[in-house]
Amino acid sequence: MTEAAGSAVNRVITAPPEAVFDAWVTPATLSRWWGGREIEVPLDSIAMDVRPGGTWKATMILGEDMPAFHWRGEFLEVDRPRRLVLTMTDEPGEDRELLSVALTAVDGGTELRFTQTGGHLSPEQYEGTAAGWQLAFDEMDTVLAASPHPGP
Repeated sequence: MTEAAGSAVNRVITAPPEAVFDAWVTPATLSRWWGGREIEVPLDSIAMDVRPGGTWKATMILGEDMPAFHWRGEFLEVDRPRRLVLTMTDEPGEDRELLSVALTAVDGGTELRFTQTGGHLSPEQYEGTAAGWQLAFDEMDTVLAASPHPGP
C-alpha cells in the first residue's frame, strides 16, 4: 500500500488559536504572510466567502520576471478556531489540492498541523511545497507576533 501524496508541516505559532485561524481568513492579514517574506499577495486580489461551500481567490506575485499565480478554491470546513479545510488550484479544470489546518492551544501559542494532499504533484513538488509553507508560516509567526492579541 502506498501513502497518499502530499506534504505536512507541524509547528507552533506564538499567537492564540483565534489569531492563527483569523490569519488564514482575513484578507488584510493573509496578504502579509502568505507565500513568505519575498512574495507579494496584493490585498485587492483577495476575495473570500468564509463558509462551507464558499469560494476564495488570491494572486501571488513571485517577482518581476516570474508569472503570477492566480489561486482559487473552496472552503470545505470552517470551525473557528480549531479547523479549516479548503481546496486550492492555480490550474484550469476541476483538479484541486486539499489544504487542512488543525489548530490546538499549547503553552506559548498554537500548534498548527498543516497538510496539503491531492496527488496532483510529484513527491519532489510536495517537498518543495512543504518548504514553501514553512517559509510562509515563519512569516505568519512574525506578523502575528507584531500584532496585539486580546487575552482569553
